[in-house]
Amino acid sequence: MTTHFDLGGELRVARMGFGAMRLPQSRIDGPANDREAGLKILRRAVELGVNHIDTAAFYYARGGPAANEMIRAALSPYPEGLVIATKVGPYRGPDDRLPTGQIPASGLRAEVERNLRELGRDHLDLVYLRPGGLDTPTDEPIGERFAVLAALRDEGLVRHLGLSHVGAAQLAEAREIAPVAAVQNRFDVTRPQDADLLAACERDGIAYAPYFPLGGFGIPDDERVAAIAARHGATVPQVLLAGLLALSPVMLAIPGTGSPDHLEENLAAAGVVLTPDDLALLRG
Repeated sequence: MTTHFDLGGELRVARMGFGAMRLPQSRIDGPANDREAGLKILRRAVELGVNHIDTAAFYYARGGPAANEMIRAALSPYPEGLVIATKVGPYRGPDDRLPTGQIPASGLRAEVERNLRELGRDHLDLVYLRPGGLDTPTDEPIGERFAVLAALRDEGLVRHLGLSHVGAAQLAEAREIAPVAAVQNRFDVTRPQDADLLAACERDGIAYAPYFPLGGFGIPDDERVAAIAARHGATVPQVLLAGLLALSPVMLAIPGTGSPDHLEENLAAAGVVLTPDDLALLRG
């Protein structure tokens, strides 16, 4: 199994990355996490070989830390080869628990500039456009908004473009405007409902970096995963992550955590080698 992927054909990233959503707070309705502990987690992740971090300006705890600020404080000046991906589109006000709307095309430049400012970068490695709500992807046209990001790419503010929470028609629409380097939809090995789009990404060399790779709202209670974990002396989260990496060479795992112990556990999943029988059971 390959351990790295060339994002956009040029940015070589380890296939086991890190998602920053849970750094500010571990639960949507929970308290803010300790900022200093989060900085240590980020530094440790990079020490352990992570060079792909996924974030967003709307990842913050009300009255607490923000993911972008924590990434800059922990890692700037950034090590060579570190790829930071962010996403734009959702609107979240200061008092909102979750994003409550969508930023119009006219506001996307300001949102990209906000990410640049918060991260302390002169360009962003990968920017996802995330249209629609928080649950089921919509089929709304995205061309006008994606064209704004394409123009920012032409200016050099963005290196590569991606899409999050989209369907096949939106991916095709975007690719008529500019190359798409990555897709980020909901997917885990117990919930492979996006298999057709994953296959399309694999065919065309587009990275697929699923959000909620560990189920999202609690670890899935799946007898197949538990049985495989027992055979390998691994944990259920490790099998969920190893299963993703084994499923497709374009798959990039971005598990997130606010716990140092869980960080070590998640990253160790890259060393769990599943057998053909294990994979057949997961796909069954």
